[in-house]
Amino acid sequence: MIIVTGGAGFIGSCLHAALTERGERCVIVDRLRDADKWRNLAAHAPDDIIAPEALDDFLARTPKVNAIFHLGAISSTTARDGDLVWQSNVALSAKLWTWCADHDTRFIYASSAATYGAADGPDAFSDAPGKVATLQPLNLYGWSKQVFDLKTLRAAGTGTRVPRQWAGLKFFNVYGPNEYHKGSMISVVKVKYDEVASGAPARLFRSDRADLADGMQARDFIWVGDVVRVMLWLYDHPDVSGLFNCGTGVARTYLDLAHAVCDAAGRPRDVAFVDMPQALRGQYQSYTCADMTRLRDAGYAEPFTTLEDGIGRYVRDYLATGRPYL
Repeated sequence: MIIVTGGAGFIGSCLHAALTERGERCVIVDRLRDADKWRNLAAHAPDDIIAPEALDDFLARTPKVNAIFHLGAISSTTARDGDLVWQSNVALSAKLWTWCADHDTRFIYASSAATYGAADGPDAFSDAPGKVATLQPLNLYGWSKQVFDLKTLRAAGTGTRVPRQWAGLKFFNVYGPNEYHKGSMISVVKVKYDEVASGAPARLFRSDRADLADGMQARDFIWVGDVVRVMLWLYDHPDVSGLFNCGTGVARTYLDLAHAVCDAAGRPRDVAFVDMPQALRGQYQSYTCADMTRLRDAGYAEPFTTLEDGIGRYVRDYLATGRPYL
């Protein structure tokens, strides 16, 4: 049995679909509530769905769990309730880490590129363990992920109560099907597609830095299928443990992204710039690019999908078909 927390969410449901296609028995820990989140699971029904508050009882009566993929979290970069974020992103993660260590269960969890904050410089996005403590996240969400990363590294360093395999993945900017419930945290690709499909220009934030032209803000955008492949590779290689970046290793500008969306949608390249909201100024990452050296050195050799190919697939196979779910 494999447990996927956050398994009805974006990345979790895509992982669940891939595990189900492999013939794995999967149990999801999540809440469907009363919206359309259930559609993320419609084509790949799980063996069971457990409410987060029922997880302790479920684990107490479950004889054997091969692995827990811990993807559930409060992932909003504008979250303000520190107590709730701590309980969800740190305390629960630490509890699952300890349970996996005590029950010979493998543990793969979601960290975030938000831990890098306003990092800058040639090695700013290095996931080397010795650099983690020096990072300065810009928001509560990034800080909570940073706290748990440090906890895992300290535990692994002492060798006490450590899962037999553990891996944390610092997800960069992930896009793809099944993200539609995410509200304000939905990918820029989906937002720009909706604008372009409606006949409007793709709107981008003006730069809030004097040294950076409008549209030249750059991120490491990664297709969700590549993220799933990394997680499956880790599951297939139980000897690999550690904290790793999960991006493509290539930064692309928002202007590149807007043009790729227009091209995939068959629309003219039409971009308009708007002022950045005041709430984001000073907290906006103008550049991210994953250093993928450590994951490559661990043996991961698969190529990553280019931005144009990923956006083209997302638009043509999902968004423009009327069948947007995986």
